[in-house]
Amino acid sequence: MSTSQPKVGFVSLGCPKALVDSERILTQLKVEGYDVVGTYDDADVVVVNTCGFIEAAVTESLDAIGEAISENGKVIVTGCLGKRADLIREAHPGVLSISGPQDYASVLTAVHEALPPRHDPFTSLVPGTGIKLTPKHYAYLKISEGCNHRCSFCIIPSMRGDLVSRPVDDVLREAERLVRGGVRELLVISQDTSAYGVDLRYAEREWRGRAWRTRMTELCEGLSELGVWTRLHYVYPYPHVDEVIPLMTAGRLLPYLDIPFQHASPRVLRLMKRPGNVERVLDRVKAWRAACPELTIRSTFIVGFPGETEAEFEELLDFLDEAQLDRVGAFAYSPIDGAAANDLPGALPDEVREERLARFMEHQAAISAARLERKIGTVQKVIVDVAEDDLATARSMADAPEIDGVVHVQQVEGVKPGDIIDVVIEACDEHDLFARPLGVSADD
Repeated sequence: MSTSQPKVGFVSLGCPKALVDSERILTQLKVEGYDVVGTYDDADVVVVNTCGFIEAAVTESLDAIGEAISENGKVIVTGCLGKRADLIREAHPGVLSISGPQDYASVLTAVHEALPPRHDPFTSLVPGTGIKLTPKHYAYLKISEGCNHRCSFCIIPSMRGDLVSRPVDDVLREAERLVRGGVRELLVISQDTSAYGVDLRYAEREWRGRAWRTRMTELCEGLSELGVWTRLHYVYPYPHVDEVIPLMTAGRLLPYLDIPFQHASPRVLRLMKRPGNVERVLDRVKAWRAACPELTIRSTFIVGFPGETEAEFEELLDFLDEAQLDRVGAFAYSPIDGAAANDLPGALPDEVREERLARFMEHQAAISAARLERKIGTVQKVIVDVAEDDLATARSMADAPEIDGVVHVQQVEGVKPGDIIDVVIEACDEHDLFARPLGVSADD
């Protein structure tokens, strides 16, 4: 592309859903002839896609905006923190424009005003799959926006609105395009994947010559026809999740569920405004594993929620022992501006919250390590992320990118990112596995 083309820098923060927003903005900028550059010095203007889910993310976003202003001077802000424009303006009055999440039109308008395009859009060439910020072999597939839940600790609905599902044929056709473009792993994301299609009353649409309902289970069935790894994130443990387990057992869907349980005390869950039948959840987990022994379950939890007693925290540790989750992330509760939980009594001191977080992670680390140890000596399929010399960094079916562990493969030859190979697991630590390709011994 000519060096006369206008150049945009881009900073993308937050969750995979925000990453997809960034990909859509960048794709449109490329269509309009903008050159996307990787340094502040090369950019004529910088777009910062922010996160505002927890206070640490707010701080990170404000710092990123400040760095962009300091290094470049011309900054456009979008994303979840854009819903708190007054906070951004107070910290950084020099930003050119502020918009909220999914407001692609406002971002493009702001870029046009700061840096008019210099091309004929009909002559621009952009890959058929658009611009991706992930490696070529995997992609996030966002199936909906917003959320109908009103969890007391969360402000996502105020930022992203109520649930808006994409029609099932739209999602399946995007997935087809991604697979044709070389994607070997699809990561299904939303705020609540189990609720997919509720707002559309599970409307039927046509794809590949047959009718499909806009519903999680039928979406999964359609994705399973594409012949690539498909991984489900942000799944609530509703009864209809049972219907996708046979697809996992049959090898058509990755045996992996990312379920945000958040806590295990019924009273704390009520305060969080979350589903609170813990015994039913445990029964469902046991039934899933009985039907699909290969199933990996990852989850996230909040410790130190307002009013959480020591006994209720111990209930959470007992739940970990009973559920035997494979992968777990956790946060010490922190107040978020605008969250209903801020008004709850019984706020815990910082030192108590942090001490409970440390105990929680130590407790779960032993469980995760024991579950990894069971894989030593087994054969696992892995997808290669990085290959260099005779070493590769890969992921098993149990490992989502960025949030789970990896498989370090030694004595591997002739592989490239995106290849799926069989390996023998030889060792593990608390997070990762170590392996050699099937058929290769340590003496080779």
